Amino acid sequence: MARLNLTLDRDISGRLEAHARRAGARRATLARQLLREALDRREAAERRRKLAADYAAEGSAARDLLGELEPGELELLD
Repeated sequence: MARLNLTLDRDISGRLEAHARRAGARRATLARQLLREALDRREAAERRRKLAADYAAEGSAARDLLGELEPGELELLD
């Protein structure tokens, strides 16, 4: 397991301590859980952004294809 040395300001240190006390957990354990949750949220947001970009790219490709079709071909699509 890797170690991470962090310097926390008073506000974050105090908030972390208060949350750990309420959860009945050690500060390091709670910090590890919070990091895991934040990383999971960030990765999910990245996946959503990629899906949205892929969807937008496919939409523009479909618009380009529709622009290339002749009016008679469009009637066949109805």
